[in-house]
Amino acid sequence: MKGFIQRHGLAAPDDAIRVSDIAHRLDAEGIRLVRMAWSDSHGHARAKMVTAAAFRSALEDGYGSNVATFTLDASGGRLFKSFTPGGGMGLTEMTGSPSLILVPDLSTFCALPWAEGVGWVLCDEYFTDGQPFFFSSRQILRKQARRLAERGQILNVGLEIEWHLSRLPENRLDVLEESEIGEPGNRGRAVAVRPFEPGFSYHAEGVIDRVQPLLSRIEATCRALGLPLRSIENEWGSGQFECTFAPQEALKAADACFLFRSAVRQVCCREGFHASFMCWPKLPGAYPNGWHLHQSVVDADDGRNLWTPQDSTAALSPFGMAFLAGLMHHAAAATAFSTPTINGYRRFRPDSLAPDRPTWCHDHKGVMLRVLGGKDDPPATRIENRAGEAAANPYLFVASQIAAGLDGIDRRLTPPPPEEDPYNADVPKLPNTLPNALETLEASELFADQFGQRYLDYYLILKRAEIARFEGSGGRHEGEAVSQWEQDEYFDAF
Repeated sequence: MKGFIQRHGLAAPDDAIRVSDIAHRLDAEGIRLVRMAWSDSHGHARAKMVTAAAFRSALEDGYGSNVATFTLDASGGRLFKSFTPGGGMGLTEMTGSPSLILVPDLSTFCALPWAEGVGWVLCDEYFTDGQPFFFSSRQILRKQARRLAERGQILNVGLEIEWHLSRLPENRLDVLEESEIGEPGNRGRAVAVRPFEPGFSYHAEGVIDRVQPLLSRIEATCRALGLPLRSIENEWGSGQFECTFAPQEALKAADACFLFRSAVRQVCCREGFHASFMCWPKLPGAYPNGWHLHQSVVDADDGRNLWTPQDSTAALSPFGMAFLAGLMHHAAAATAFSTPTINGYRRFRPDSLAPDRPTWCHDHKGVMLRVLGGKDDPPATRIENRAGEAAANPYLFVASQIAAGLDGIDRRLTPPPPEEDPYNADVPKLPNTLPNALETLEASELFADQFGQRYLDYYLILKRAEIARFEGSGGRHEGEAVSQWEQDEYFDAF
């Protein structure tokens, strides 16, 4: 009898070869355990660790998992009445907290270089009848990537991700204080850390050298995992670094971001450091961490950059300009995906290296959409979206770009003129708080259509529960002051 994967036609074209290769690697590399990982709706890494024997079975049948990680808020609090008809969502499929089947994407299989004898693979989630799980953010990106593929096109995505590094106090790897233990609906106190450099030096070689052994290990880890790391740079704030990656197809780039964030946190912890992708930690000398998403659309057959202009006076081709116009038109609604935390909105300030309104210009770091390259540099022709925060769910962020850009193509939208004074531009600002962003998203016909109204309703419930907990703590959305609630909520989680 055929296994679950074959019965439901879920195998990729090269999976037969990959199954054989992975079976050989399990033996040859002494891999005894495999982490079957997936992204929850927040972008947190979840995993089930199975024995090599169980994983061999999962190569044919997938592996059972509970749907529970998708019914919890970011603190582990239960949001839905799972054991009532419809699972508290009015959805028959969600009654009783049903089982899901994790189907490994064999192209992502790797051995974890920091954990001897442990493999890792990303999984897609399916109902037991073989239907894709409708709250899977990776499935949402797959759908958007398919829309491009049907047009013979591919979105290439390059990553620039900023993050914060600090030292853990001695003996903190294995011991927690009581105040750091949380409960559903209330996270424990964020771990106390120590700075290792004063900050605000920018590209300081001395700062790099202070932690060179750790940075070298991060590079070696990325190389072993097949992540296309290009640079590790000292940024402005105390302990702030940026890692840049060569462009990849959209899903691979999102997978790379997801694995990179998890890998860096684990490697750093083992070396006595704490890595956080929280946007703005509540620490002395901290500066907001952004995620700049570089993107271009290429022809699937010959790899031509379809955004390269034929006229040296043009920033992009007409196709690229229409995609740009779509990104601008839907920028406010898409902010709920590019900046999905309460903390992330504190970086939207004038002259802050982060945009506060949807503008574009060629090679200008103050706008939201920075256009680079041109007629004389086709490979480098791209749009850099500077609105993202480092804690964004990579699948939703990238998917939002495809949905918005293709709407610009289909409706033949035209962007406004470039803006050289973006912080004084006479255009509506981006949402300045997460509640405002969610209101804009709720009114978006595009995202209701492309992500599905069912998913949109779910996402709004998820994020508004986060807002309610913040406001219940006495938190204020406006202003630059980072609250202790934000530090506790995000510093360890991302």
